[in-house]
Amino acid sequence: MTEPPLTHRITHRHIEVFRAVMTAGSATGAADLLHSSQPTVSRELARLESLLGYALFERVQGRLRPNARALALWDEVQRSWQGLERVVDRAVALGRSDAVQLSVLCLPALAHALLPGAAARLMREHLHARLSITPQESPLLEEWMSAQRFDLGLCEQATAPPGTRAEVLLTLDEVAVLPSDHPLASQAVLDLTDFADHAFVSLSADDPYRRLIDARFAQAGIARALRVETHSATAVCAMVEQGLGLAIVNPVTALAAAASHRLVLRRLAFSIPFSVAALLPLYRPPLPEAAPMLQALQQQAAEVARQVEQALSAPR
Repeated sequence: MTEPPLTHRITHRHIEVFRAVMTAGSATGAADLLHSSQPTVSRELARLESLLGYALFERVQGRLRPNARALALWDEVQRSWQGLERVVDRAVALGRSDAVQLSVLCLPALAHALLPGAAARLMREHLHARLSITPQESPLLEEWMSAQRFDLGLCEQATAPPGTRAEVLLTLDEVAVLPSDHPLASQAVLDLTDFADHAFVSLSADDPYRRLIDARFAQAGIARALRVETHSATAVCAMVEQGLGLAIVNPVTALAAAASHRLVLRRLAFSIPFSVAALLPLYRPPLPEAAPMLQALQQQAAEVARQVEQALSAPR
């Protein structure tokens, strides 16, 4: 009859005995830790060494001195035990209402501009609420939400990925951002022709909003001086603030960037719609905090829309 593999013959009990011996330094001390007897511990330790095919300890004057192999095994056992302790701690914490975290996945731009205000609203109403916020770009954001890995997601689209439900929070138009001392800042509305031959800061070439913006200028036959491109709207605004050019970005990020008063927002004579939606997983059990967080996002989105309209109402 074929003998079972070594991994099947070494049991959790053998490892537990090894750990107790390493901790206590003797079989007698290990027996006390395990609420067992010294002969039982010695027998199980000898069985472990027999299964491994090598000794783990030197017997010196009634004590067990670990050899190099035992010390190497001890490092691995400690890591495993710490992992188990974290699992146990997490299991205990889940029984406390103040230890449950609402996991939120969102685009980096929304983590910077919309989510902080919503989080503050939630915390004011629910003092013990806890959030875990993970910024992520598309398409990984949609993939992770479809995989039911997070309690709530924030994206720039109104279409729900598979396995999710979308709640539209905000629909506005993209806006122009420019330095507050730029000559075009005196205009309330900018048309495509106003950008002609000006330095322009763009989103990266694979960004869907970049493609929409480029298509508008291409259709109108208007050339811009494309000097800088970057992957995030937040970075675009920072470049504009340094005088590297004009830009067209989403109004949420633009509003946050304009708080420095070195940037201004201007309405566009043409429309490039921008939407923000909350994504809710269909097959992940909802946490009680999800509904209040969604409400806080809705309230914050309404406030942002009001502030954007105010910023666009007239040139400063």
